[in-house]
Amino acid sequence: MKQTQLGLLLVLAVFAAPVMADDDVKIEKVIGTEHPGEYKHPACITELDNGDLFITYYGGGGEYEDESKVYGIRRKKGETTWSEPQLLADTPFRGEGNGIVWQAPDGLVWLFYVQRYGDTWSETRIKAKISEDGAHTWSDSMVLDFEMGTMARGRPIVLNNGNYLLPVYHEAGSDREQMTAETASFFLVHDPKTRTWTPTKRIFSKIGNLQPEPVQITDDYLVAYCRVAGDYEPSETRFMIRAESHDGGMTWSKGEDSQFPNPNAALSFIKLQNGHLLLAYNDNMNDRNPLTIAISEDNDKTWTHKRDIGTDMKNTYAYPMAIQAKDGTIYVVYTTDVRKTVMLSTFQEDAILGHTK
Repeated sequence: MKQTQLGLLLVLAVFAAPVMADDDVKIEKVIGTEHPGEYKHPACITELDNGDLFITYYGGGGEYEDESKVYGIRRKKGETTWSEPQLLADTPFRGEGNGIVWQAPDGLVWLFYVQRYGDTWSETRIKAKISEDGAHTWSDSMVLDFEMGTMARGRPIVLNNGNYLLPVYHEAGSDREQMTAETASFFLVHDPKTRTWTPTKRIFSKIGNLQPEPVQITDDYLVAYCRVAGDYEPSETRFMIRAESHDGGMTWSKGEDSQFPNPNAALSFIKLQNGHLLLAYNDNMNDRNPLTIAISEDNDKTWTHKRDIGTDMKNTYAYPMAIQAKDGTIYVVYTTDVRKTVMLSTFQEDAILGHTK
């Protein structure tokens, strides 16, 4: 099969070399099969207080391999190359997944991840570690929620009252290719003064939902977009699930279909420094392509700005995660090449504004 130019560049790219620069959107390879463990998915990114960028992913022989581990890689502020992968979490005879890195306002760096106890993700628990030295060394692990089937995927947000809101979900079903309607999103609220974690009420929807991404609009009003559950068969009615909270995130409305298609895949939803909202997602009901960025300037009422930044329809752009750095730069990390390569897109908000697809 004849490869596209992007495909050839992905094969030939050296570690952290630019893959494509489309004027105002830079796309670069972060890590691929040149490092042990072909499987590398999903990726998470954060900016540390010192300006370093830190990416986590879990890797190994495949999604359900018991030898899968969570790794971290760093790009120091002002540099252009990434470090060698650092092992962050590895438990004998247990598979780890979904590494999430995030630095709290008090300086603690949190690593959240899931540990699997059976054949499917419905047999997992959420664990965490902390670092007090900027993600160089890590504590022993702790279990955040003992309910089997509870997972995490998204970065926490800091609520206006100072508490942290960690997006989590309960995955139900014993079939690796289908989640049941009992699959539901919720959140763990962390009080940094008491160090307690309190679960919120769950978001239920018609065929289930997972991997919620929340944004706080006012003290009481929050919006969350979630991945739709179900199977992976072709569909013409598969949309992101949207829910609202009117009490600061403790209770949530029923999840309803949104305007955005969703191929049963993760998305990213953040608030920018100027108050605009950004959504990174696959604008497709059945495939994890293209990679689309949308921006709302009116608190989720309208989404007039949309641009595809990943357009090779022979590839996939899986599990995007977006952050905005202190200098305003937007970073979106995702995996491609059938979950073998971690990619990073870098741009300013202006690169999206004015585009309507």
